[in-house]
Amino acid sequence: MDSNPEQVVAVRKNGDGDIVELQLSSGTVVGYKEAQAMAKQGQIANVNVFRGRDGDEHLRSNADGIKENNLDNLPSF
Repeated sequence: MDSNPEQVVAVRKNGDGDIVELQLSSGTVVGYKEAQAMAKQGQIANVNVFRGRDGDEHLRSNADGIKENNLDNLPSF
């Protein structure tokens, strides 16, 4: 576990509305798959990877009841 994990501060979506890149608190931009790998290693705070009904792995914010910090509701960049 990283002792000082990054936070996701903004997202970039494709034409279908799917998140394709994430901007981290350091200003670094990572692709979706890289963000999944980082989340699994504890390098990004407040997100987790789960296997969806489609059988693929997906990234989501930890459930905390705050809609504003859900990945889909973060600002675009």
